Amino acid sequence: MNFDLTFFQVASIVISILAFGAAFWLYKWVAKQPSSNARIAEVGKLIRNGANTFLAKEYKTLARFCAVAAVIIFVFLPSPLWQGKITDNIVMAMAYLFGTVFSAIAGKVGISIATIANIKSAEASTKGIRPSFMSGYRGGAVMGMAVVGSSLLGVTLVLLITDNTTALLGFSFGASSLALFAKAGGGIFTKTADVSADLVGKVELGIPEDDPRNPAVIADNVGDNVGDVAGMGADLFDSNVASMSAALVMAVSIDKAADISRNASMVFCYAAIGLFASIIGVLAARMKENGNPTRALNSNTYVTTAIFGVLTAIATYVFDFEWRIWLASAIGLVVGVVIGIASDYFTDDNKKPVHMVAKACESGPAFTILSGVSYGLMSILPSMIGIGVSALAAYKICEPLGEGYAMFGIAMAAVGMLSIVGMIISNDAYGPIVDNARGLVEMGNLGDKALEITDSLDSAGNTVKAVTKGFSIGAAGLTVIALLGAFISEVNDAAVELGKATITGFDIINPTVFFGLLVGAAIPPVFSAMLMLGVDRNAQRMVAEIHRQFKEIIGLKEGKEGVVPEYDKCIEIATNGALKELVPAGLMTIIATLLVGFIGGVQAVGGFITGNIVSGLIFALFMSNAGGLWDNTKKYIEAGHHGGKNSEAHKSGVVGDTVGDPFKDTAGPSINTQITVISLVASLTATLFLSFSLFG
Repeated sequence: MNFDLTFFQVASIVISILAFGAAFWLYKWVAKQPSSNARIAEVGKLIRNGANTFLAKEYKTLARFCAVAAVIIFVFLPSPLWQGKITDNIVMAMAYLFGTVFSAIAGKVGISIATIANIKSAEASTKGIRPSFMSGYRGGAVMGMAVVGSSLLGVTLVLLITDNTTALLGFSFGASSLALFAKAGGGIFTKTADVSADLVGKVELGIPEDDPRNPAVIADNVGDNVGDVAGMGADLFDSNVASMSAALVMAVSIDKAADISRNASMVFCYAAIGLFASIIGVLAARMKENGNPTRALNSNTYVTTAIFGVLTAIATYVFDFEWRIWLASAIGLVVGVVIGIASDYFTDDNKKPVHMVAKACESGPAFTILSGVSYGLMSILPSMIGIGVSALAAYKICEPLGEGYAMFGIAMAAVGMLSIVGMIISNDAYGPIVDNARGLVEMGNLGDKALEITDSLDSAGNTVKAVTKGFSIGAAGLTVIALLGAFISEVNDAAVELGKATITGFDIINPTVFFGLLVGAAIPPVFSAMLMLGVDRNAQRMVAEIHRQFKEIIGLKEGKEGVVPEYDKCIEIATNGALKELVPAGLMTIIATLLVGFIGGVQAVGGFITGNIVSGLIFALFMSNAGGLWDNTKKYIEAGHHGGKNSEAHKSGVVGDTVGDPFKDTAGPSINTQITVISLVASLTATLFLSFSLFG
């Protein structure tokens, strides 16, 4: 059965609208859950106002950056105004702005539902673990459906309207650049507050995690929303758009050569089926009374994976798609699950690594750090092997199909790995929602049983967050390998137009390539350091402010009735610091890409992207898993092991957690966006590097 490309594009739009319908139904379900506790409503309002204030200021800052970037794109891309057609430059600038707007909306949608679902989940915890879980999970699912629906709709509309894959890369760059800065800014905000609240509250004063006496406690809960929800929403929106864009660039190139549209149709078909499978999985998600939340979240993911595998196999048969490409996407999805399982092993508080680090905590914080770093480094290997095996297998399976299909196979493996991204985002957004709920339970004095339930949900959220980050990092790895192929395609198209030699790959013995390789490998650690130093500087200012308030506000430390800390001061410090620090690190990566290109040409940029991919994946996996491991080690000790709360082991665990916080929630998750951004910048500026470079 044969259908043209337009059929699959229309089907993608219909599935996107279905996802928006599911998001709306879930939103209404969460909103109508009971909430009557005045104290929780008051604190929830503070969190919501703080999150919205930060987001408004952040988006205002980023709007200025995006406006400048759009002007530069208009002047120089896809080719300088004085050399090309002005309409192409207008389309590129508009596509870029379209991507930034969609990415920003993804973050805003997340904030809107998360600041409602946290209150509902907190109050539901007094009735049992199941209703609390369902409120948190369905709140996260609103974001999952809305974000993936938006990404599929955006990609479809851009290609449908422009019929131009370079414009699609512009759309992807818009999404990626905004995601990079949003994730960095949100990550700096959230970890500034989290580190400060933990160090002063738990280590110095021995007060509970979300004690209302702590001046940083509201800023900490605001941070969960602006970093883990808004930033993550923009990040995964970008990952999904980038994977589809890379696949479509190659699919359209292959299709044009053969005068067909089958491969581009396949990309839209698989992406639409992935979203449809996620809709089914999310709406069917349940947890038994007194069930295990981690098991419930993971089983939802596995069920959705199975639905996707079956439906795409049926579609491949019905529409006469190429079975080798189906196999490549299936391998990507299976490897995504394997990477998730590996991350789960190193971060789950039921597994050996957490238990061993918890035991090391008895000997002091130095051993906490040493053991955590060691297990974090060990966790890199399974995932890197998984990414390498899936790329190699997809390449070799699709290679016999003809020229261009090998790299297209890798791109489809990335599409396969991110096919169930609706479920991944739902699981990921669940984490900060129940983390907030736990804080509200403590501040609202809802009792030990409710606190125990939300602690259990929060621990599950941390474990699953490590699993979903494994998925995201793995998919980013495959996507940027595919984007490297897209870069070669863009270079060769430009080379033909300029009458220059085309390229087939990059020889690392070539000193120009090796120069780019070394510089590219150095960017992720420098990028990470800049973000973590931002957290460090900001947290020091906030710790000083917390000390000031405990010293100057009489009765605050003792918890005297009617004495309330100045929460807004800490929110202000976190906001101002994050806005100051969010642009330099991201801008550095873009400028470095351009400098390498103008110095060494396209060969140097090929090496630069390759080095950045390998180094970036290693750092992202290490920091994500080490941070998750330390967080759950702290929670494992707080559950009563190795002396429990306020023991020496607990203090060591808190120190480990504060080191891990910027690892897993600031630098780690921003790296995969950074890799995507530099790959897209390189592809978009390929013509400039061919025309103007010192040694190219």
